[in-house]
Formats: sequence, structure tokens, C-alpha cells
Amino acid sequence: MGNREMEELIPLVNRLQDAFSALGQSCLLELPQIAVVGGQSAGKSSVLENFVGRDFLPRGSGIVTRRPLVLQLVTSKAEYAEFLHCKGKKFTDFDEVRHEIEAETDRVTGMNKGISSIPINLRVYSPHVLNLTLIDLPGITKVPVGDQPPDIEYQIREMIMQFITRENCLILAVTPANTDLANSDALKLAKEVDPQGLRTIGVITKLDLMDEGTDARDVLENKLLPLRRGYVGVVNRSQKDIDGKKDIKAAMVAERKFFLSHPAYRHIADRMGTPHLQKVLNQQLTNHIRDTLPNFRNKLQGQLLSIEHEVEAYKNFKPEDPTRKTKALLQMVQQFAVDFEKRIEGSGDQVDTLELSGGAKINRIFHERFPFEIVKMEFNEKELRREISYAIKNIHGIRTGLFTPDMAFEAIVKKQIVKLKGPSLKSVDLVMQELINTVKKCTKKLANFPRLCEETERIVANHIREREGKTKDQVLLLIDIQVSYINTNHEDFIGFANAQQRSSQVHKKTTIGNQGTNLPPSRQIVIRKGWLTISNIGIMKGGSKGYWFVLTAESLSWYKDDEEKEKKYMLPLDNLKVRDVEKSFMSSKHIFALFNTEQRNVYKDYRFLELACDSQEDVDSWKASLLRAGVYPDKSITENDENGQAENFSMDPQLERQVETIRNLVDSYMSIINKCIRDLIPKTIMHLMINNVKDFINSELLAQLYSSEDQNTLMEESAEQAQRRDEMLRMYQALKEALVIIGDINTATVSTPAPPPVDDSWIQHSRRSPPPSPTTQRRPTLSAPLTRPMSGRGPAPAIPSPGPHSGAPPVPFRPGPLPPFPNSSDSFGAPPQVPSRPTRAPPSVPRFGAVKDEAAEP
Repeated sequence: MGNREMEELIPLVNRLQDAFSALGQSCLLELPQIAVVGGQSAGKSSVLENFVGRDFLPRGSGIVTRRPLVLQLVTSKAEYAEFLHCKGKKFTDFDEVRHEIEAETDRVTGMNKGISSIPINLRVYSPHVLNLTLIDLPGITKVPVGDQPPDIEYQIREMIMQFITRENCLILAVTPANTDLANSDALKLAKEVDPQGLRTIGVITKLDLMDEGTDARDVLENKLLPLRRGYVGVVNRSQKDIDGKKDIKAAMVAERKFFLSHPAYRHIADRMGTPHLQKVLNQQLTNHIRDTLPNFRNKLQGQLLSIEHEVEAYKNFKPEDPTRKTKALLQMVQQFAVDFEKRIEGSGDQVDTLELSGGAKINRIFHERFPFEIVKMEFNEKELRREISYAIKNIHGIRTGLFTPDMAFEAIVKKQIVKLKGPSLKSVDLVMQELINTVKKCTKKLANFPRLCEETERIVANHIREREGKTKDQVLLLIDIQVSYINTNHEDFIGFANAQQRSSQVHKKTTIGNQGTNLPPSRQIVIRKGWLTISNIGIMKGGSKGYWFVLTAESLSWYKDDEEKEKKYMLPLDNLKVRDVEKSFMSSKHIFALFNTEQRNVYKDYRFLELACDSQEDVDSWKASLLRAGVYPDKSITENDENGQAENFSMDPQLERQVETIRNLVDSYMSIINKCIRDLIPKTIMHLMINNVKDFINSELLAQLYSSEDQNTLMEESAEQAQRRDEMLRMYQALKEALVIIGDINTATVSTPAPPPVDDSWIQHSRRSPPPSPTTQRRPTLSAPLTRPMSGRGPAPAIPSPGPHSGAPPVPFRPGPLPPFPNSSDSFGAPPQVPSRPTRAPPSVPRFGAVKDEAAEP
């Protein structure tokens, strides 16, 4: 590949890939592709051949590469080539490879310069290459010829963009030295897909064909028209050299002599030429591999840790032991019972850090979900007052009552108590479902024995469903008991006298827990912390904004972040309620809102404070926390429902006072019932379901398993499990070997930092109003002497006259009138004869050039 470090890296990477291919898996370490982009006859194919070290690509003038060539290099002991369209045929003669590329191109595109985006896939096997992908792309052209379509420029551009837009692609932007670099289409395309310049390397070809007296020194030194990774100058074989069968090694020797003998390049000769370009690319590959290794190593270590415990069990596996099945059955049932109890009691050694499960989720059902469902059912002021009004009227009948009827109170209270059946039964269903989910998670350890796993899950799930029915019967019985007798002598019941006195304080009652500022210390305890997004305020400022919220029994505060140093606002909870907000079809957030019952602004000029969460479960959890702080959900349509009841109901002042009295009595009694139900339902579920299921697993599960099926059938290991055991042991060894190889790669290679950014805005400018070409500026000075002062080095020696043994290509003398500039299609022929011209610009104006590569030091 061009240097000792890469030669050491090749076998290490190949060993790493072999460690995984032995197990039928692909290595996660993907090497970058290298795409060669440039105009027609810019020397792209020559650069690619020099990098591969083989002469196998078609040559000629005009557009030669008319289909993308995807070249895959594969390390192998033998050296040969294969085409995807010629499966099974091996090419050992690379002249035949060239002929096959030409024939396959003509087969699809015809023989009259047509193009196609269908790639030719070539795979070269060699012991001297790294597993790598190289891409030779058609040259950029603007004028169609032959059978080419009118939009030839657009088609080639789209073809190139398909490859170079990938982040895993290095771009070699090839530009001939005898053209205008500022208008290089290759650099323009590279700039579009790689604006930071981290994947682009400029390559300047045909330095030996520049006009007499001109050179590309300033560009190769990255002083003029700079790129972040600089330029590398190369001298490819001419068409005459190719026709004369000059091999690539001899061409590289001639290239080296050219740079050493040229007065403008000899001081940077070590940073020029194909070997240096190979070194630059090799270093980029090394950097990519080293950058990939940390994440790759972490993945391997994670896989190793995940299978280590299982592998230990496989190492001690003894299928010949006759008592193995009996011991295994007993141990697995015991382990299942322990795991189930740990998941419920919360003392498990395998803690789920992704979601609530087991006992934690049941606790949430008991103390957040169930109370919240009760409150949602309880507080519907409009509906409740309407029912009280109808009850009073129906009890009085045709007469006008003088006193508040206690029968109305009992009728309304019993109806409200019956409504508690819904939330109570729902809690039983939720707990039952969570118990079944817990059983499924615990039976995962029994997966090695499918029948045992299936039978265990079936037996325990059936028992849970059986207990569910009995628990629901008991829950309904508890509520029926409350309905059967309304105890108006309860010590916490306010009675009729107090209810009438509190008729004027209904509004304060609905916000109990939020009143006043002289609160006991318990009110300052933090109830909940977490991230929320303020959605309605963010819209006014261009987007939603997230804050860290802290909820206490007195206030809701939010901070800039979870360090709680910069407080943004503290919102008192007095007179606040919470209500749902319909989710927008364009938003993935779930939203709820806080508002003031006295129609005041909640926050600055906003009547509502809309808060957004990532899931509905988070919304419900925050609502339950707000409920603990005394902020209740609102079910009324508007805040004016109470004041507008006269429009819906015909109530005289006396009836209104009676309704208010009954409402206070119902509220007082229901608070007693709710407190009792919230305490008894979790206890009932715990006793009749959860504890009973734990006792069943500990005492009866093993007996029922023995009675359900034969022990040998239950403990029969699947063929898949036996195969998995062998694969896991092989995987374990492969992972350990791969980690050792990664350590060797880190030891054997050194990465280089990315060069600092440069001002490459000249590429963008060239699209609109291209600056004058540096070569064009230099050409008027060609009548000046061929020597010029060079700062710090003394005068440059005169260019030696060409001779048969000269190391550098001959520089012709050009007298006579000025002929037209040569076409790019003639770039592989003899250097054109260009006469000297009168001087119109100072000799110091820089010419066309290419950039030095900054990945290596001079």
C-alpha cells in the first residue's frame, strides 16, 4: 500500500475480519470508499491505477470511462480479478480485464460515446491490498457528443453525487494543471457534499504539460486557492508511455525525477507524487480505522459481557448426568419463585433501568393511577349540581319544600359511591396484567426448555386469572357495603349545620390544599421533579422550550436546567386546576394545561400554561403528582358554568341554597368514602391476588408441573438450544480474539489530527463569477527569463535542456505565433508548442497550482 505502517495494518484488519467471517458474521469495521472525480481526460484512471499498482483500465482521448467502475480490493493469497457479470470466471491477465471493461461498457452504452449510470462491479484479489472500495467515475463534461443525451452534464453530475454524498467516501478531486483550477467542477462538487473539507483531497495532474515559464508552486504549497487537506501533484504516464508498455513502477521513478529536478517543485518533492498520494490516503484510512475502533471495541466488550454468564453455564453443562433433569427442574422452579418475589418486592438483582415493572408499577397503580381515576370521576361540578337539583325537585314533587331533604343527600351519595366500582375494577385489571407480564419476564430464564417455560407460564397465568375473579367479587362487596349504610354520624362528617354555613365557601373547597402561604413544613417537601416543555409560550418565541420543573405542595417552579441554579419562575398553586389539551396531529408531545379558576393569568400574559411530555404515561404521572399537591382536574366546559346554571336550570334562591347544602354534604361524605376506598382496595388486591400468587408459586407450582407432563418431556432441550450453545462458545472465543487484535492495531498505528480549516470560499465564488485563473495571469510573463528569484533559496537554476537521459520531461522551446490552447482531450499526447508572448503582468503573480498535503510534514 505504500508504507510500512499500512503493511502492518493490513494483516491485523484482515485477521479481525476473519474472526467474524468464521462465524458467518460481517465485521462492523467498514473501510471508506475512494471516489476519483474530475473532468474528461484529467488523468483520473491513471491516478486510480497508480494507487492499485496495476494497469487495467481503458485509455484514450475524450470520454473513456462511460460507466461507474466499482472496484473492490480483497486480500487473498492468489492474484486475480472477477466481474459480477461474469460469475465464476477468474481473470489472471489484467489486459483481459481492460478488454472486458471496454466490452461491458459498449454492451450497455453502445459504441458511440453513450453513458450509463449502471456500474461495472470488479473485484480484484491480491495479497498486496487492503479490503477497500475504489470508484472510477465518468469525467465531467458539458457538451454532448455522439449518442450522448442533451442533458449529459446533469446525468454525469447526478451519477457522481450518488457516490460522493456518502459520509464514508473520500473524494479525490482531480484537476489537470493546464486548466483553470478556480473553475474546477470536481472541487465544486466536492464542496457541495463536503463543506468542511475533511473528505476532499485535491490532486493536480499533468504538471509536466504546463506552459513554459508557468508552474503550480503556489497552489501545491496551499497558498493560492487553498483546500483544508491541500493538494498533491502527480505526473502520470503519457499516451506514448502507455503505448510503449511503460510499467507503473518505471513511471513512478520518472515522476520522482521530475519533481526533484524542477526548480519550482524540488523543495516540496517529498510531498508530491503518487507514492505520497498513497501515503496520504493510507493515513486517512488509518485515521478512520482508529476513530472507529473505540466504539467498535465498546460494542465487542458489551457483547462479551452479555454472554459471559451464559457461557459459564455452558462450560459446566453435563448432558451425561442421569440426575441432571431432576436437579435442573427443581432449581429452575426455585429460581423462578425467587425471581418473581424479587420483582414484586423490589429487591431483584436484575434491576430494569428502562421502565417501571413488577412491584414498582403496581405501587404506581395503587398510589397514582387509582387515586387519579377516582378524582376524575368525582369532580364534575356541573353534572353533580344538576343531579342534586333534580333529586330535590323530585322528592318535593308537586309541593314546594321548606327544608332540605335528607333523602336527596342519600340518593346522590349512593350514586357517587357506585361510581367507584369502575376505577376499583380497573385497578384490579391493571394489577392482573402486570402480574402476568412479570411471570413472562421471569420465565425467560426457562427458555432453554420450551415445554417447561410454556407449562410454567400457563399454570401461573391461570391461577392469576382465577384470583382476579375472586378479588373483583371482594372489591364489589366492599363498595356495596359502603352503599348499604350511610353513616352520617361519622366523626369527620360536617353535618347539615356546618354544610349550610359553608355554602358561601364552595370555591375554596374545590381548591383545598392550595390556600394561604403560612403552610406547615410538610408543605415544602418536594413532590416531583422532572423535565417538561412549555409549549404555548414557546410558539410565540419560535419553538417549544424545555425546563426543569420542581413541584411542592405550595408551588410549581421551573429552572433552566436540573442543577436548579437559575430559577425562571415560581407559580403558586392557589386556585389552579389542570385539564387535558388535545394533541396536535403534527406534534409527538402529549400536553396538559394549568389554569386559574378565577380567570386570572397563570403566567405573565397567558391564561393557560400548557406543559408537554413525551408520553401519555408521563402526563398521567404529573397529573397524579399535582393531585397530591391539591391541583385537581377540571371536567367543566367553562369556568362560568356555576354562574350560568340559571340558564340551564330554573332555580329560585331557596333551591339554590338547598343544592349548595347538599353539595357540601356530598363532598364531605365522599371524601370519607374515598379515603376509605383508597386504603382498602390496594390492601384487598395485595392480599387476595399478589400474596396468594406468591404462595402458590412457592408451594404448589412444582407439584402441578409434575402432574401436567412427564419430567423428561418438560426438561427436553431444543435442538436450537444445543446449536446456540456451540455458537455461543465459538462467539466467546472470537470476541476475545477480536479484542486482542484491536489492541494490536492501536499499538501498531498512529493517527494524525485533522488540519485546521482554511478559507475555501473561492470555490463558491467560482460558481457565480469565477476569478481569473492563476495560470491565465501567469501566461503573459512567459517572455521573461526562465529563471526567477526565489525567496530564501537564491536564484533558481535554468531549466536544463531536454536530453535523452534527462530525468524530467522535456520542456520545448516555443517560438513563433500564438496557436490556440490545446484541448483537454489532447492531454496525453506530446506537449503542445506555445510561443512566448509579450509581458503584461509582473512575474510574481501566482499561477495555477495545487495544494500540499497537510497530513505529512515536509
